[in-house]
Amino acid sequence: MNVTTDVAIVGMSARFPGASDVGEYWTSLRTGRCSIRRFDAETLAASGVPVEERQRPDYVPAKGFLDDADRFEAGLFGFSTPEATVADPQHRLLLESAWAAFEDAGYDPSRAPAATGVFVGGGQSEHMIATLADAALRAQLGDLQLRILTDREFLAPWLSYRFGLTGPSVTVQTACSTSLTAVHLAARALLVGECDVALAGGVSVDTPAAVGYRYQEGGIFAADGRCRPFAEAAAGTVSGCGAGLVVLRRWEDAVADGDPIRAVIHASAMTNDGALRAAFSAPGVDGHSRAITEAWAAAGTVPARAQYLELHGTGTALGDQIEAEAAGNAIGSGNRCAVGSVKGNVGHLDAAAGVAGLIKVILMLEHRTLVPTAGVDRPMAAVEPNGPGPLRLVTETEQWPAPPDGHRLGGVSGLGIGGTDVHVVVGQADPVEAAPTARVPRAEVLPLSATGPAQLAATAERLAEALRRPGAPCVADVAYTLRTARAALPARAVVVASTPAEAVAALEQVAAGRAPALPGWASHYAAWVSGADVDWPATVGRRVNLPGTLLRGERFGWRSLGDVATMPTDRTPESGRPSEQVVLAMICEVLGLADGDDLDRSFFAAGGDSLGAVALAGRIGDRFGLDVDLDSFFDAESLHDLAARVARDDRAASDDLVDALLSEAETASRASA
Repeated sequence: MNVTTDVAIVGMSARFPGASDVGEYWTSLRTGRCSIRRFDAETLAASGVPVEERQRPDYVPAKGFLDDADRFEAGLFGFSTPEATVADPQHRLLLESAWAAFEDAGYDPSRAPAATGVFVGGGQSEHMIATLADAALRAQLGDLQLRILTDREFLAPWLSYRFGLTGPSVTVQTACSTSLTAVHLAARALLVGECDVALAGGVSVDTPAAVGYRYQEGGIFAADGRCRPFAEAAAGTVSGCGAGLVVLRRWEDAVADGDPIRAVIHASAMTNDGALRAAFSAPGVDGHSRAITEAWAAAGTVPARAQYLELHGTGTALGDQIEAEAAGNAIGSGNRCAVGSVKGNVGHLDAAAGVAGLIKVILMLEHRTLVPTAGVDRPMAAVEPNGPGPLRLVTETEQWPAPPDGHRLGGVSGLGIGGTDVHVVVGQADPVEAAPTARVPRAEVLPLSATGPAQLAATAERLAEALRRPGAPCVADVAYTLRTARAALPARAVVVASTPAEAVAALEQVAAGRAPALPGWASHYAAWVSGADVDWPATVGRRVNLPGTLLRGERFGWRSLGDVATMPTDRTPESGRPSEQVVLAMICEVLGLADGDDLDRSFFAAGGDSLGAVALAGRIGDRFGLDVDLDSFFDAESLHDLAARVARDDRAASDDLVDALLSEAETASRASA
């Protein structure tokens, strides 16, 4: 392989049906578990599905359901309660996924490398449609603010903004191949020097609700609520929700900096089927075969070198047959390659489908294990394990044997409705010589933190579980990673240990809500748990992959089309100027402040921004027929002061600042609509 074009995968995060993190995802894959869920009548009713809908004979109560998709650590990412409530669940989920991916890569998310590029995409969401259709909400927050908080085109910019990333920030949209396209573009950006680190992947949450779908004869969805990729009985797909991200670096940079390399992208390619396909929504044989051969040629080899291909495999009879033919043509007769599709495990994750397959292959390379495609009893003839063709479907967990050169290679395919095909060549991370970590056991300080006590306990338990496993990292590496690759969050604890067993015992005490014994470290512990920055004693170690900080915020719900509110368009303004109390109440409503909250902060310190100021000024103006001077928002030292300024200032804005900003916001909204 040409090292100069290799891209290292140094971190990743996974939130998929049946799996809240990468570790749970691997357990699900290794055991061949199908995480597509069937909902009972009570669950459907709680999700708002009308009784007449769920009793229809063509209603299929199944989905690749994502637990807790409406939870969000709003404060961690600087969102006020109203903003978090309006923000699309996809935005929330992707922010938390980026946090987890940075931690997995060994970077403190609060100090992520600035020269990081972001390449992500998302799916269409009912929450976004319902929010933008809500006239009352538009009047409260303004059209542009709603779009910024819900539209998928702002997925990448939010990550760049909240994490302080200055590399390219690109929202990708190629339908079902979106997240794999994002990986392809991210790798290219690294190789041409546009960024030094790249965050790539996708998210898809059409709705967090436990709902099914209507089956249509001849449609793409399965009548029985099961997805069976490359099965003789394949008869349709099932949609699912999820998010996955990978952190990428140029291979030589990752090696030089001692990054924990999980796998290597040797090359990738992207094509389009053009008009050479059965229909607009169907894949084409030639275009997809070309994507595979071009990717492997860019890697300096041929597809016949592949030991495994993760195919798109939606479970539709036509699509799977076309893809099997394309992959078989690329591999060539006389060769034998294992294949599979993760959609049997989690469903079709739309914009996140490709990265779900990529993370699956990374895990298989790490564990030297091939995992089965769930739900397949009898494979179709083109991938029959004992058949004559070049492809064989993996139907049970098996060892991934090393090829003669010792370097395992796999490929990942993504096919998008509209014809955009992507293929990525992935290889195992060969051992890299690094400075050895001191193995003489000595007491090491392991600082822990989380957003709250419950999250702290869960974080400690997750770390303890990882250290119980065979091959767990030494305590020095754990300590080094926790000190350099974790943010200092409000809820804190400290563990002191010299061996994994000692660390596990102490972590179990933290998980149970008790403070473990800290001989000789009382002063450090007191400072740390009080929220102070602590200079821990120096340690020698390497960054290693550890379970991340558990993020489990409160539920912010989601909006459905049934929630859409309307308001009269010919509303007559109220007469007279508003009182200070009325203005203050309107300010608090916009900022989501309750009784007892601190009102001595400025509008911006309380969570407001310039767009919120414009929207609030417009709302006050509409209600009372007044021009509100936006300078008040910038000049007022407290919310009381702001309310007083608005209530007593009866002049029109002499410098036309309000009109100019409102016009600018309206123009921007129309231009991007």
